[in-house]
Amino acid sequence: MMPPLHRRFPRCLSLTLILCWMAVANAADFPKDFAAFQAELSPAISAKLEATPKHYRQIEPSLYYLCMAHADRLAALPDGPRIDAIVKLAAFIDRKRDATGDLVVIGTDRTVIGLLDPARGLEPKEITTIATAYGAKPTVFKQDAATQSIPQVAADFLAAVAAAASDRTPTTIVVLGHGLPGEIQSYSIPFGRLADALIDGAGTTPGKPFNLDHIAIVCDDCYSADFLTNLGNAIEGRCRDRGMALGSLPIMIAGTNRDRVGHADFGEKFVPHFWKDVIELFYVRRPRPDAITLRDFFENIDNMMYGYGRAPIVKGTQVTGYRLVDPELCQDPVFFVPLSDADLVELRTILGLPADAPLPRFLDIG
Repeated sequence: MMPPLHRRFPRCLSLTLILCWMAVANAADFPKDFAAFQAELSPAISAKLEATPKHYRQIEPSLYYLCMAHADRLAALPDGPRIDAIVKLAAFIDRKRDATGDLVVIGTDRTVIGLLDPARGLEPKEITTIATAYGAKPTVFKQDAATQSIPQVAADFLAAVAAAASDRTPTTIVVLGHGLPGEIQSYSIPFGRLADALIDGAGTTPGKPFNLDHIAIVCDDCYSADFLTNLGNAIEGRCRDRGMALGSLPIMIAGTNRDRVGHADFGEKFVPHFWKDVIELFYVRRPRPDAITLRDFFENIDNMMYGYGRAPIVKGTQVTGYRLVDPELCQDPVFFVPLSDADLVELRTILGLPADAPLPRFLDIG
């Protein structure tokens, strides 16, 4: 027979420390990577959600990363309540997809600011053509080596970003080229410098929260999810340090998932895969929608991108699944949306967190 709890631990060990020890012991059994999450938890989660395989596939990585951000909290729960909490997190992601899906990313009366890698292939028409087709007003920055330096183009681009943040015109910023987790590599623009341009441009009005809800940022380059995560955190941190109330972060769309490189077709033109699929689905194909919405990205583009590095499994006339062919080619784009104060309250409630527990003001929704 096991001795009573108070006799198994020294008297100096507080109940808090005992509970912490128990949570760590439970955390050892929590899935440590995405493959383990898929194998150990996803079957029970998807069954309770009653989601189609395609839909669950689209939110599964987002759900995994959200769970890993709170792994200690979830691991401390018994198996049943843990699954119930994760199902609630999945439903929360779905509600944010429903709430933000109709937001226009490219459409009439929206400005598009482009930044193109200077080295080769990409031309302004890769952005201007699709923007104009939807009634948007494009301005594209790309170095002309004969007349411009890299720092000059970077400064001009950041000035345009600051102006867009300032005048509240709905604006989509599209960056195509080379990237690192810490910077837009093509023009050596650190995420902190882009955060400063957005904050300084928007400024503050006494009594009103700082707001970037009119801005969308699309990055199709290597490590773009990492870069945009750093950008979102930097905006939050700078607002906090300056005593600014944060109303809303921008929508942020990454062509590559965390710790992933982007790929492109090389030939007469250099076109990154993500943006190539945007052009294929919403410019080349007919009929065109009236505008390109966030839902078009996180459903249609995401589904098309899933084919890179994977091959469909077909039974009869139906695609029943995919098999991994080349994991290096998998990019699996990510879509971040801002969270409101009410959203944060709901997340804390699901996770059983204190009312003042810090949480990021943006969420990966698939």
